[in-house]
Amino acid sequence: MSTANFAPRVGPTIENLLAAYQGELNARARYLAFADRADEDGFSGIASLFRAAARAEQIHAHNQARVLRQLGAEARAELIACRVHDTLENLKIALSGEKYEIEAMYPAFIDEARAAINSNAARCFEWSLEAEKGHARLCAEALDLFQTNQMESWIRSARDFFVCPVCACTSEHKTDDNCGICQYPADRLETIR
Repeated sequence: MSTANFAPRVGPTIENLLAAYQGELNARARYLAFADRADEDGFSGIASLFRAAARAEQIHAHNQARVLRQLGAEARAELIACRVHDTLENLKIALSGEKYEIEAMYPAFIDEARAAINSNAARCFEWSLEAEKGHARLCAEALDLFQTNQMESWIRSARDFFVCPVCACTSEHKTDDNCGICQYPADRLETIR
């Protein structure tokens, strides 16, 4: 009996990994540019958030590249120039992108990877999805504080964010517990300001 019928499908999974890889690298570049603008606009806390999100997107891309290599594919992406607006508009753009990844992109990629019996790709996408939920929550909080003119809040003061170097979970609180997504030791989380 041939086992060829039981071999995992990798074509669509590789396409999804490449799409995610490109998206994450472009998001990283965009968030770094947004952080510079937030600093210029006097929103140091929002700049810190963008830098933490940029680091998380870099970790996602690294994880996706690793799975691509495991599947025998090359990680490649085209960086697309982004337009930087004022900090309020940049927050709206960031939140919109995070919502797309949470509501459409990563759920579809996870479903396909599971159907293809590719647990490494599925886990990679699951980690990205969970981290993006944190980014969306933090961007929504910053946007609300900005729009309700709460300028004495954290959005104007540089602040520490904590990023898991394994799954990219991003939080504004340092915890004594391990990472809530991948269980990486909390004392090894990266501090981003």
